Amino acid sequence: MWEFPKAVSLVAGAGEAITELNAFDRALMDAGIANLNFIRVSSIMPPGARVVPLPRLYPGMLVPAVYAQIVSHTPGERIAAALGIGICRDAYGVIMEYSHMGAAENAEAIVRRMVDDAFRMRDLRLDEVHVAAREHVVERTGCVVAVALLWPDANGAQPKGAGR
Repeated sequence: MWEFPKAVSLVAGAGEAITELNAFDRALMDAGIANLNFIRVSSIMPPGARVVPLPRLYPGMLVPAVYAQIVSHTPGERIAAALGIGICRDAYGVIMEYSHMGAAENAEAIVRRMVDDAFRMRDLRLDEVHVAAREHVVERTGCVVAVALLWPDANGAQPKGAGR
């Protein structure tokens, strides 16, 4: 039923709305992935998988995803989310997610340290790091997301049967 992921796309977005769910939806819209159905998975990058641009998407697709999100109701508060992928070319990789009240620059630095630590704990060589990060200053209810979407094709192409 499930194919082994061969590619991953990284995106991030921010949104503002009247409720948490609407702000989350707007953040997904900003990231270009609002019309998908996510299957939340844990944070291992499959061996040989590569990072690719976001492919053509079809509404309602079921997509395995790792994501960080944060919501705030405090006007003027800065919120940020970051997601980092560490790749070892000879083995598997690790995906780390982080969100906080603060700047995207800080969230990115923290998620990079998290990736480094995860590789050290696993005794893996870190060959590449890819990061998506975003921040937002809240007006009423704000949300920020950083997402890794896992694809069954090395180019990130749609799964079989999509687009019928």
